[in-house]
Amino acid sequence: MRVLVTGAYGLIGSACLARLYNAGHDVVGSGRSIGAARRRFPYAQWIEADFLRLQNAEAWQPLLGGIDAVVNCVGVLQDGWRDDVQRIQQAGTVALFDACQRAGVRRVVHISALGAEAAGPSRFSRTKAAAEAYLQTLPLDWAILRPALVLGSGVYGGTAMLRGIAAFPFVVPVVHAGARIQIISLDDLAETVVRLVAPQAPVRVSWDVAHPRVHKLADIATAIRSWLGFPPRRVLRLPDAFAKIIGFAADAAGWLGWRSPLRATSFAQLADGVVGDPAPWMAATGIAPKSLDQLLAARPAHVQDRWFARLYLLKPLAILTIAAATFTTAALQFVSGWKLAAAMTAGVPAVVLVVYLLPVLFYGGVALVLGCGLIFRATARFALIALIVLALLQTAGDAWTAWQFKFFPYGILTYELPIVLAMLLTLAILDDR
Repeated sequence: MRVLVTGAYGLIGSACLARLYNAGHDVVGSGRSIGAARRRFPYAQWIEADFLRLQNAEAWQPLLGGIDAVVNCVGVLQDGWRDDVQRIQQAGTVALFDACQRAGVRRVVHISALGAEAAGPSRFSRTKAAAEAYLQTLPLDWAILRPALVLGSGVYGGTAMLRGIAAFPFVVPVVHAGARIQIISLDDLAETVVRLVAPQAPVRVSWDVAHPRVHKLADIATAIRSWLGFPPRRVLRLPDAFAKIIGFAADAAGWLGWRSPLRATSFAQLADGVVGDPAPWMAATGIAPKSLDQLLAARPAHVQDRWFARLYLLKPLAILTIAAATFTTAALQFVSGWKLAAAMTAGVPAVVLVVYLLPVLFYGGVALVLGCGLIFRATARFALIALIVLALLQTAGDAWTAWQFKFFPYGILTYELPIVLAMLLTLAILDDR
């Protein structure tokens, strides 16, 4: 069977893509930016599909030629620079469903979420519910899966944040520590998807996909900390006011392209709880979902897991620090230029002003542009690379000067090379998935 997986390089989409391929299906992956995905998943055919642009069935139909089944894994947490929850999770998704009906693609598996309700606490849950309701009106062989908190060997978004919190030094800081949460193994979810694209699979079903046990969020974080091999630490239950402050900052970062899991929608969903009834799913499929303990015991944590957990919360701090240092450099250059110009007499020739002031203003302008580049997700990598190149050029120039005048290059060893190393490390961990 030829299966199209949308959102195929995300956490859930990539697991479904791999599991379908290993089950013998011909897989087609889609996403907004598929260059890296082609390299990561060479066994799949890749097509570009941006739900923001594909807003009607006519736009979708050329992408569905030869497709027998669709597994829709696309979802966005909150509005942001390149994200519009209503256009992606409702309008674009509904357009895909309509196109499936017109193109004769009868089998549609839609990945929704626990808590998807018409009166849900966020646009995320309400648009998920609207897409579900529309799909249920169509004469297709549809299946809707509403997974709980998805845990697997890979992490993204909220699950990545859980590892970062679990690795926090001295305490385990948790907002909504008492929130009621169910979990589901990524493998169990992907196995369900594979079974649903089979010819004799149940159709017109809507299942909550979760392990029956309900956990508190704090208990999940401490279990992950134990799995990572870190010593036990006390849970610090942060007040709700902290969630509002962090959520406001994360929401602002979302408009710069950063998809933080600490946005207001996450806290709203946590406060509402992530709990469903998995009994119908378990009875229909015969799957005995892995418990949290079984899931963590199935794969021991490795050194790369501990590295990731320790570095996760340091990454935004590193980007902010480098950006602040770059803006400070720009400000100092402009202040130096102003003081230099003010110190010159009115009779100074223009050519002298240019010779002295132009380099100062140029370096200040470059620093300002690169600082702005750092705070935007789309340009952060380029800005970091440019800063590294400039820093290396400055280091080379200072080394040559030190050699010429035969003095020890203290600045290179104590300041310039450590800064370059810090930027290289930040560049190395810039990827989100």
